[in-house]
Amino acid sequence: MRAWKERGLRPVAILAAELVVAHVERPAADVIAYIPADPVRQLGRGHHPAERLAHELGVRWELDQAVLLRRTRAVPRQTGLPRADRARNVRNAFAATSPVPGRVVLVDDVYTTGATADAAARALRSAGAEDVQVVTFARAVR
Repeated sequence: MRAWKERGLRPVAILAAELVVAHVERPAADVIAYIPADPVRQLGRGHHPAERLAHELGVRWELDQAVLLRRTRAVPRQTGLPRADRARNVRNAFAATSPVPGRVVLVDDVYTTGATADAAARALRSAGAEDVQVVTFARAVR
């Protein structure tokens, strides 16, 4: 995971999507979107794993991919933060870029405490989504 996320092993997105599709039924959704990367970190990485995973899943599930979220501010890294601090760290960190369809699949690469996914889903629901389903490739276990 770290090599995919931090060192740019882009082909992992294809394998990750194949594994997800083998174990997760196609969600009933209108569109697939991803949690946007921090621009500075993405520049350093040269890619965004969640965006690539969303693309690959969209192809396999025949869902249109859309950019529905943007970051509203820079957020310190979540790594090493306790659960409560993670939630505070990302509160109001996302906003919708346009009106949002009713049913959205939201993709991220790793689910740790759910704070990031929750903050992003709240922004989507505030912009009109009725149902937001989160799909990730990995689950961090503490």
